[in-house]
Amino acid sequence: MESFNHNNRRSASTPQPSIDELEARLVEARQQAERPRTAVTKQELGEEAIRAARSESRAEVLRLERELAAAKGEQYAETLDFPIQWDIGAPSPHLLVNDYKALLGFRAHVDDPSWDGTYVKMVSNQEQETLALVEFERCNSAKLGGPNDEVFRGHPLAGRGMEGYRAQIVRNSLWIAELEQINSVHHQYRHERWTHLNHYVLWFHDSTFECLAHSYKVEVFQETFVELLSRMCHRLNS
Repeated sequence: MESFNHNNRRSASTPQPSIDELEARLVEARQQAERPRTAVTKQELGEEAIRAARSESRAEVLRLERELAAAKGEQYAETLDFPIQWDIGAPSPHLLVNDYKALLGFRAHVDDPSWDGTYVKMVSNQEQETLALVEFERCNSAKLGGPNDEVFRGHPLAGRGMEGYRAQIVRNSLWIAELEQINSVHHQYRHERWTHLNHYVLWFHDSTFECLAHSYKVEVFQETFVELLSRMCHRLNS
């Protein structure tokens, strides 16, 4: 078993360029990222250099999307330094949640040099494999369901730093703001109690996981899915 602990805090703000300047930079960066590569360019640079340039261009687009949203006071997504990547094709996420804790289990990505991608690999829930368990601590709310990756571009965070198949944290979260507004009628309401709440998003193939919690920890196990689910049930009630 491997274990990773994570507690996210917002970094100090830095001076921002004007909104008009950021919008112009973003338009230019998106045009650069979408610019087609000619056969001559591919021959001159090579496929590896072109892939690196595209990755760099995409990173710049995401950076500017986040800066612009922050300048406007809008919600946006930052990618977490998450310790493990899930299986892209069939992560099979499972969620168990109570009033205080959320447990998310899924199939982790494992490189298999013998697989050439020409066939589908079937894995039984009775077979041992590499599985991840994420425990979201001091959880306020959690949900698992739509949208799937075919409609990610319609999500409110699309164009605001969203990266599919990644773990992200949402800044200026509208979900947190909505729940805080609801709870503000309570006679013991304190704004500072909401400042340590984080909005996490994990983008899977067939579903999206979202959670409001103070922090999370990640553990990795070599076991069957049945064993992992049993572990999750025990953990939730311990």
